[in-house]
Amino acid sequence: MDYDPDNIFAKILRGEIPSTRVYEDDETLVFMDIMPRVDGHLLVIPKTPCRNLLDASEGQLSAVIATTQKMARAVMKAFDAQGVTVQQFNESAGGQEVYHLHFHVLPRHDGVKPRAPGQMGDMDAIATHAEKIRAALEG
Repeated sequence: MDYDPDNIFAKILRGEIPSTRVYEDDETLVFMDIMPRVDGHLLVIPKTPCRNLLDASEGQLSAVIATTQKMARAVMKAFDAQGVTVQQFNESAGGQEVYHLHFHVLPRHDGVKPRAPGQMGDMDAIATHAEKIRAALEG
């Protein structure tokens, strides 16, 4: 299947859709999930087109996984988390909903279950969580 340049993450990359950006470098962009399963849930994407893990180049994968690791450490610090969940889905049968490679990073706390998927988050709270993560990256 071909990459759709009008997918929501491509539009976020182009600034056509607002997002709460947390971090970016030459190859990757990190922004907050607007339907967070936990406080601090964010997404890491490459800045270049690819549908998912199955068609990503080695360079895209290297860049995205390095940023994912950086964000995993930052969310654990920012939210005093005991662990982190990293999720990545491929094709509809694998649970993928947006066809631009992305990794979910969720800080986790012992005994706290994630919220149900598909529920819009409070945008003020999401902005506050983004600030906490940015501060953890700087500190």
